[in-house]
Amino acid sequence: MATEWENKKGQFDVVDVRELSGNFLPGLLNKAGQIEVGDGMCVVQSFEPIPLYSAMADLGFEHLTEKVADGEYRVYFCRVEKKETSFTGVGDMPLKPTAILNFKNIDDSLADIVVKFWSLIWGQEEPVIDQKTKLLLSLANGVGAGRLRQATRELVKAYALGVSVAELDELFSMFVWNGGVGTFASEIGPSSLFGAYQLIKTLENKGKTREEVMTAVMEAYGEKNPEVGVVPHGKMSTEA
Repeated sequence: MATEWENKKGQFDVVDVRELSGNFLPGLLNKAGQIEVGDGMCVVQSFEPIPLYSAMADLGFEHLTEKVADGEYRVYFCRVEKKETSFTGVGDMPLKPTAILNFKNIDDSLADIVVKFWSLIWGQEEPVIDQKTKLLLSLANGVGAGRLRQATRELVKAYALGVSVAELDELFSMFVWNGGVGTFASEIGPSSLFGAYQLIKTLENKGKTREEVMTAVMEAYGEKNPEVGVVPHGKMSTEA
């Protein structure tokens, strides 16, 4: 269905992210945040950037996607209202699935397949299992498989969606039960996962708001933390 702004999409600034390296999402969202209502931008990517849709919607953007050719998608975003982001610098959800960019470096078609699989699991409009529960299940699966980086990311996202410290207390008790005292002491205790959990608990005990806690957690356990980030280390793209 045609949108009211479709006839002026050709006037939007074009941002081609196909050759950008590192985590360029914060710079892209910062640029989007400066766009006035009625104006927009066109993002060019080698795969359909489905995870970007919700982040831009959280800023008040509608989108229109066109597949120009194999390996070239053009997504036109028009700002129809001004919204404040749920989480400063990251849009609707912290720690976006930037690892998809690693698949792009292998093959564009592979990245397209992976992002559609991601959408099937995490992008359903009316999932039977709510997102918070999915994240806690994914967190537990990550711990069981020894993927503590993944588990840390899921913990941060679950807290952002409203999981309580009491729920995390029970979950970490289950890790001791299922993995054993030795595994918890040598693997989980020294990890970024346990560090993020302890930071959340400490700040809440000090009476900090969830927003204040999230700000501190993102500073300590965001993409710049080498134990949490999923893009190659080195120079990170801060501008789109």
